[in-house]
Amino acid sequence: MTLTPSPSRRPVLRTFGFWLSVPLALLQAVNVARALSDPTGFATYYGVPVSGADAVAWVQVYALRTAFVAALVAIFLVRRDLRALFWTATAALILPLGDAWLTHTTGAASSIVARHLAIEGYLALTCVALFIANRNAARLP
Repeated sequence: MTLTPSPSRRPVLRTFGFWLSVPLALLQAVNVARALSDPTGFATYYGVPVSGADAVAWVQVYALRTAFVAALVAIFLVRRDLRALFWTATAALILPLGDAWLTHTTGAASSIVARHLAIEGYLALTCVALFIANRNAARLP
């Protein structure tokens, strides 16, 4: 089986959406490392402090699923697949909103809730930039 690059392979590296996606993938990878190395500390940073082995195990479950997301986005970046990046970013819009709501309802500091909302804004900007880049790439001969 041969994977062929999209016809827009060259100009992809010149798109704002592509480069906005890179920090998102890196942030997910950092979150994986932090959640696996210090689950309790990461949960506090995230805004949902935990205690006990069962709760720590759930942070580790989060880390493993986040590793999948980071790997998937990294694959799309390596393949320079703007369309897949767009749809992944669009589907991911629910995550920081849910995180903001979860942290708000558990009484986290306003700064933590605001951080999740800022991530939502960055992700929304990334979606718009990827949509424009994908549309423009489709117009190229």
